[in-house]
Amino acid sequence: MNKESDRRPILIVPYMWIGDFVRCHSVVRVVNERFPDRPIDMLASKLTASLTAFMPGVRKAIAFDIPRKKAAFPENFALAKILREEKYGSALIMPRKWKAAFAPWLAGIPERTGVFGEGRLLLLNDIRWDEKSHKRMIDQSCALALPKHAPLPPRWPLPQLVVSEIQADEWRGRMSVAKGTRAVALAPGSVGEAKRWPVAYYAETAKQLAQGGVEVWIIGGPDEKTFAKEILEHAGQGVRDFTGGKLSDGVIALSLASAVVANDSGLLHVSAALGVPAIGIFGPTDPAKWAPINPVADIVTHEPLLDCQFCMQYVCPLQHHNCMREIPASRVVESVKRALTANFATILSPSP
Repeated sequence: MNKESDRRPILIVPYMWIGDFVRCHSVVRVVNERFPDRPIDMLASKLTASLTAFMPGVRKAIAFDIPRKKAAFPENFALAKILREEKYGSALIMPRKWKAAFAPWLAGIPERTGVFGEGRLLLLNDIRWDEKSHKRMIDQSCALALPKHAPLPPRWPLPQLVVSEIQADEWRGRMSVAKGTRAVALAPGSVGEAKRWPVAYYAETAKQLAQGGVEVWIIGGPDEKTFAKEILEHAGQGVRDFTGGKLSDGVIALSLASAVVANDSGLLHVSAALGVPAIGIFGPTDPAKWAPINPVADIVTHEPLLDCQFCMQYVCPLQHHNCMREIPASRVVESVKRALTANFATILSPSP
């Protein structure tokens, strides 16, 4: 991507988990700065495609699901046909897997940039060999948008999601939410059991917040419906269940919240990119590596750190889950109060 006169569109192949997909908007912003006249599309799963509607600088999503655990040659040939019709001049490929580069190669995209990764010598023609010198995923990804061997800047453009007033008004009308409602959103879901703060603690947090006069919204997909049911049963009035809907509805709801409480999950990254004060609860994952690069209101971890902390396992290998179970609801409630106070005067009365 060194020809300033090139006007052909650019395809970005990001990581497909929600949080990582949001992080990759920084790559979009770097490319926009370098090539303001080149359209930028993002390859997306059918789940993450809706996020691009909130991403400035993205022309559209190419929504296509490739099965994760098989070669998926028919699907890759079908995707390559779609990509070929778009006449891309360049593709920036974030993931290290060979499958991420296969369809762009089949499509004949002239310039295919990525790290060497998993056996991709023939699939890429602009290979970056300095991946291991970049410790953070954001550095590895955004470096692909710079000329080869270019020094990294001291900071990258932050991921950004923007919800329009039209989108917000339509959601309010559909969900019967009055304009100006002040609410705290809870996002109890996460990929991996070990990363989830216990649902009973979310329920207690919701109860205390609702008793303090704040409306509480539970946000998540269909998998979080059972969590919402438990929270509602414990917390009572003042709590609303917005789980089970489309991801785009979740984004809009988070944008209208006054604060968000979330595990290390995609919705934590969405909240941070929206600029909403977010409280992230971390147990087996290290926030120094995996927290949003956007500013957040607070990061909550076990204090003091446990010897087994940051194990990076989906299920607690010691079966006690203490890194999350020993974070009390009262601590998270206090963090929410601080976040709310920073935005408006007192909404929460002191806990009884």
